[in-house]
Amino acid sequence: MSFLIAGLGNIGAEYAGTRHNIGFCVLDALAKASNSAFSILRYGSLAEVAFKGKPVLLLKPSTYMNLSGKAVNYWLRETRTPLDHLLVVLDDLALPLGVIRMRKQGSDGGHNGLKSINETLGTTAYTRLRVGIGSNFGRGQQVDYVLGAWDNDEVAALPFIMDKCRGAVEAFVTQGPDRAMTLFNATENDTGTAS
Repeated sequence: MSFLIAGLGNIGAEYAGTRHNIGFCVLDALAKASNSAFSILRYGSLAEVAFKGKPVLLLKPSTYMNLSGKAVNYWLRETRTPLDHLLVVLDDLALPLGVIRMRKQGSDGGHNGLKSINETLGTTAYTRLRVGIGSNFGRGQQVDYVLGAWDNDEVAALPFIMDKCRGAVEAFVTQGPDRAMTLFNATENDTGTAS
């Protein structure tokens, strides 16, 4: 039985390399590590990988963030993937840069991509991996920060963050969400950046 890993982001050159697209970045890292390439299909770009023999479909929705649920729902149904085999990877302002948190369900936390998925699927009972992008912005600058490009220090930390996310995704597939949460959910003082 296959797994569906959906990384959230926005398509288009203007969004490439922005904090909001870290879900796409994680999937790109997963595909690269497996020497797999993405193909443009309905509602998204998809790549096939496997972890310990378990087939995994990587999905980067092409519907833009606010309609992510349309792509996720379509590919869940098309591949007959059970809900407990779905993992959504997204950015999180509430977590420091590089801190990751896996949860088996929960609210959208103000994230438009999760909101769309929750509404389309009609449930919040699926696993999500939140990847911290920090909140280093002034009042009224949240949108500019989220849609802004990584600064030099963040770029330097990204390979470490991608490795940690890749490990968490592989653990989700091969060992289940509970074990992955135990292994990878960060403590409060773990910034995820190299000292």
